[in-house]
Amino acid sequence: MRKTLFSTGLRWLWLAVFVLGIDRYAKQWAVTHLVFAEPLRILPIFNLTLVYNKGAAFSFFNNAAGWQNVALGSLAFIVSIIILCWLYKLSARDRWVNIALCLILSGALGNAWDRVLYGYVIDFFDFHLGDWHFAIFNTADSAICVGAAMLLFHWIRHPK
Repeated sequence: MRKTLFSTGLRWLWLAVFVLGIDRYAKQWAVTHLVFAEPLRILPIFNLTLVYNKGAAFSFFNNAAGWQNVALGSLAFIVSIIILCWLYKLSARDRWVNIALCLILSGALGNAWDRVLYGYVIDFFDFHLGDWHFAIFNTADSAICVGAAMLLFHWIRHPK
């Protein structure tokens, strides 16, 4: 059988585009409707709080001199190329892995987009217990985490 783009994992790229669109919309909504660093209480354990993260996860490298945007943006680009190659090698029937990779791809591109446009990533999901706050994150971060968890689950169930 001849290999076409639609017989590969690239068939699932629509999902990455869809999640990237949700991420762009959510971040635009947050910037337009939230006041910077002022929590909007949604639930007793959840706020929407607009912050700008120049670093990586958990604000790691947040206070660096600016090199982190180039490094993290380059890493997102490299990871995206690797994922696209991986998707091309997979069959479109490998739904679980294709979905996981597309989630990771959309998250990497969503945060890289912020870095290129603004020099920081827009975060706004703020979970907390009393005064203890988990790192504030966004939809792109969520997509990356869900995709990574799906890959991990797959590798545990299918070690080969």
